[in-house]
Amino acid sequence: MARVIIVAMLLSAAVLGGVLYYQQVYAYYDEVQANADAVMLTSVSTGTAEPVVVQNFQGIDAISSPLRYRACFDVSLSLATLTETFLILDNAEPRVAPGWFDCFDAVQIGADLRTEAVAFMGVENIEYGIDRVVAVYPDGRGYAWHQINACGEVVFDGNRPPEDCPPLPESTQ
Repeated sequence: MARVIIVAMLLSAAVLGGVLYYQQVYAYYDEVQANADAVMLTSVSTGTAEPVVVQNFQGIDAISSPLRYRACFDVSLSLATLTETFLILDNAEPRVAPGWFDCFDAVQIGADLRTEAVAFMGVENIEYGIDRVVAVYPDGRGYAWHQINACGEVVFDGNRPPEDCPPLPESTQ
């Protein structure tokens, strides 16, 4: 009898572990459809995000967290034009994507940001405290992800936002 109980407990744990793994890696992600403003970069001259024409767009996102957004695409503008026109971001840190979204390799992108790729501010505060960051390579490959900005770090730790942060949305107060 004890063996039956032990086997039942082990099988239950294995099944629940499999369900938990599936939910974390696959369940909440949805494909993002490319549209005219799928990729936007913040202009140096206006300070506003402007759409950039891209091809071969692949994107995923999840409603369970604003940090789950990832995208891969090709940009037709040269890197020289992009660096003259759009705001360069120094503190970009790509987030790891699920293994099945194989066009996005955060470790490689992060390493390449120190050598050849350039990170740009996509959309600041796309959600309060979260920025969309875009990295572009000289050959036109582009990648996008969301990361927590300075205002988000302070507010998500439970502190009041600094003076230079936008006002908190009512839902977070």
